[in-house]
Amino acid sequence: MADLKPVYRADTKAAAELALDELESKWGEKYPIVLESWRSKWKLLSAYFRYPKAIRKPIYTTNAIEAVHRQFRILTKTKGAFPNENSLLKLLYIGINQVSNKWTMPISNWALTIAQLSIYFKGRLDGIIKI
Repeated sequence: MADLKPVYRADTKAAAELALDELESKWGEKYPIVLESWRSKWKLLSAYFRYPKAIRKPIYTTNAIEAVHRQFRILTKTKGAFPNENSLLKLLYIGINQVSNKWTMPISNWALTIAQLSIYFKGRLDGIIKI
């Protein structure tokens, strides 16, 4: 829904709240339960506004996750059943390794994002990424 983007792409929490008010005035009558849910959970949903934009975008962007799910569906669609959980995990592991070679699009501003993450989450990335 394009009208939701101004809420999670807002520069500040206050701007997001104004965008949420606009969203509610436009869609509140048609989707009252959704908007009520957003309002009741706003304290949790808006927590990411304390981070800079470089960190916020990866939090609300789901394209990479959706791409992985799409590949998993393709891999498992033609299979009727799996003899055990390990056979499914092996198929998904091999499949994701093969398809990851096709994913060559770099993540925009990744260096800035990882630098910001290392500041906000001191020490958590030390064993994984050299900065």
